[in-house]
Amino acid sequence: MISFENDYNQGAHPEILKRLMETNREPLSGYGTDPYCENARKKILAACGCEGGEVHFLVGGTQTNAVVIDAMLQGYEGVVAADTGHVAVHEAGAVEFTGHKVLTVPHRDGKIAPKVLERYLAGFYQDENHEHMVFPGMVYISHPTEFGTLYTKQELEQLSQICRQYEIPLFLDGARLGYGLMSSGTDVTLPDIASLCDVFYIGGTKVGALCGEAVVFPRKAPRHFMTAVKQHGALLAKGRLLGIQFDTLFTDDLYFEISRHAIQMAEELKEVLRKKGSRFAWESPTNQQFVILEDEMLERLKKEVAVSFWEKADENHTTVRFATSWATESGDIRRLEELL
Repeated sequence: MISFENDYNQGAHPEILKRLMETNREPLSGYGTDPYCENARKKILAACGCEGGEVHFLVGGTQTNAVVIDAMLQGYEGVVAADTGHVAVHEAGAVEFTGHKVLTVPHRDGKIAPKVLERYLAGFYQDENHEHMVFPGMVYISHPTEFGTLYTKQELEQLSQICRQYEIPLFLDGARLGYGLMSSGTDVTLPDIASLCDVFYIGGTKVGALCGEAVVFPRKAPRHFMTAVKQHGALLAKGRLLGIQFDTLFTDDLYFEISRHAIQMAEELKEVLRKKGSRFAWESPTNQQFVILEDEMLERLKKEVAVSFWEKADENHTTVRFATSWATESGDIRRLEELL
């Protein structure tokens, strides 16, 4: 079976496993207070260009989204997200479970357009009954989006300006951030994100780690943030496991090397799919590619290739997602080409 099902279908990059084995017998303090976590924090903040910020390590993406949103909102506030946003669609109501409503706005290619956000926030405060409504307390975006699309620097600047005008934080979900940063044609850098967002995270789970996300507050985290993490069950006692992984990922640019490889594999994959006459649902410059297949062909393909269902395109066609990762090899793509 060849798997393009997702970008976390294999364990971890060999360098990470090697470092975990080398440090396995070291007795270290828990909950992220060990030297490896501290080293990782320094390397991440240096890469972000915000040495005065804070970094916290959490166990997974859903936990990170729920904890950050809950910790930064008042009880009467909700979070604004695209109607296709991960927190609105694929997290089983995790944010609502914390007591905060996800306030959805229409997407454009998976993104929140600045004009849409501005119109929404202005309309909220123009409503004479807004004191009886859930207040928009922060804005959530993801980069790349659920559609594998990317924000431009100008779009991020505009969103950031709007959020600051309304005095609400901008939160960027970076579960696949490496793939966005390494995509060809992007003009967004890690320091750009740190300067324009109030909080974001660098995904490890989907970019070569066994598990874990690094939450970056470019300036200062909310008070007692670690306590909030623990309340939500997202604080790992053996915090060393996350620190060692991110310390490895941010040594010798491994995080960016892994991401660049996945993008290169995605470009090879696109070339093969186009050559075989496949129709793309939309253009994605990242490691996620969305293809419309005839249902009969999909059933045959699924016997030897793992892909993700995305949505029904019509009665006889289905949109599926092919995802590449650090572990994807050219040989996998050649085998797919033969099968097609």
